[in-house]
Amino acid sequence: MTLLLTNRIALVTGASRGIGYATALALAKHGAHVIATARTVGGLEELDDAIRKTGNAGATLVPLDLTDTDGIARLGAALHERHGKLDILVGNAGVAGPSSPLGHIELKPWNGLMAVNLTANFQLIRCMDPLLKASDASRAVFVTSDTARLAPAYRGPYAASKAALEALARTWANENLTTVLRVNLFDPGPIRTHLRGTIMPGEDSSALDSPDQAAEFIVPMCTPSWRETGKLYDYRTRTLKTLVA
Repeated sequence: MTLLLTNRIALVTGASRGIGYATALALAKHGAHVIATARTVGGLEELDDAIRKTGNAGATLVPLDLTDTDGIARLGAALHERHGKLDILVGNAGVAGPSSPLGHIELKPWNGLMAVNLTANFQLIRCMDPLLKASDASRAVFVTSDTARLAPAYRGPYAASKAALEALARTWANENLTTVLRVNLFDPGPIRTHLRGTIMPGEDSSALDSPDQAAEFIVPMCTPSWRETGKLYDYRTRTLKTLVA
């Protein structure tokens, strides 16, 4: 296999399971050194074991609750001191939140969901932007959902958070049209993940694609040869879309 990411430094959030785990492993298989963050230490340790078996790269495990915005800032400072740059950012971490009519949702779960799905990604942008600019060809990918555009009933907080994330990513992309940074979105659709199971508990998950299958399509978006920015890759249709405001 041709290694596409040798000597690249990649930060992946929500890397202890699901798409984050699969993406971190896929990036490592292509030679990237992965900075893996998640709250679940056990999942990170399993990822580290899997990466070591590839023999292509290594990993740095960072147990981190992304609602700890100061912790994200400390991570940025540590990456600057150790590596002096960041080549790849994959903003994958997210929570499903409550499935209820908007009028029935309390403020606390709303704030908790926004802290992970939106504010954490904003803080990542703030803290990682200088490191990404120090790369020769930096790439950022944020995992989104068509819920942002479909706005289905009873999924209001999740839909709103992903819609805001898409606007944030597109804005960042527009601000960097003349820099080395390319910013894009990835919509995996229904994938066999824990998050999907919490939203659709009665669904036959065996009919869904695995996180590993989706991750293979994120890897090209992280390579120096990727030139598109401000776009959304739809995994289900295998198409790159331009989002219109």
